[in-house]
This record gives sequence, C-alpha cells and structure tokens, in this order.
Amino acid sequence: QVQLVESGGGSVQAGGSLRLSCVQSEWTYKQGWFRQAPGKEREGVARITNIGITYYSDSVKDRFTISRDRNNTVHLEMNSLKPEDTAMYYCAARTRSVGAGWTDFDAWGHGTQVTVSS
Repeated sequence: QVQLVESGGGSVQAGGSLRLSCVQSEWTYKQGWFRQAPGKEREGVARITNIGITYYSDSVKDRFTISRDRNNTVHLEMNSLKPEDTAMYYCAARTRSVGAGWTDFDAWGHGTQVTVSS
C-alpha cells in the first residue's frame, strides 16, 4: 500500500502563510489535499493530475497552490490564511488508475493540523 506522510502544519496568524508537504512512498496517478474541521464534512481543497493540471475548491482558490516536485513530494502552499482554514489537512492519492474528480482517492495520510488565529 502507498504510504503518505504529511508535514508542515502548525499555528499561524490570520494573513500568514504555511507550506504543507506530503512524501509519497511510491509514484501515484494523482494527488490531493483535503481538510476536515470539527463537526464538518471532509472537503477537497486542491488536487493535481499526473500531467500537472490543478483544481481548487472555491474556498481556497487564489490563495492555495498545489505542486509536485521531482521526488514526487506534493506540496500545498497556503497564503492569506483565514481562521476558517483551521482544520486537519490530509494528503491523498489515487494509486490504481488516472481517475477523475474528488471522490476516487484511495490512499490517505494521517493528517497535519493547521490552526489559524485571528
């Protein structure tokens, strides 16, 4: 099974920036970042295909950037952070085929906490 390990979470003031990283144990077809705040549904915030096409949720568009480096480590650069961005952030990947959309990820990391204070 593919192993995903997130890092980079922490506490930051509103308006600040944070960069999350996700180390993959092996190559996968696509990767994404999801988040879940207490009492709320898990939300897909960003994803990137194997050819580099990116997608974002409306809530983070123009503030967050997902990328993948030469080592296949996935990053999420978060700028202009808001208190409502506070959540546990999870790295996800699709391991079986290209797929499409937010719902077909099949590998998950354990999460990294992001807390944004006002």
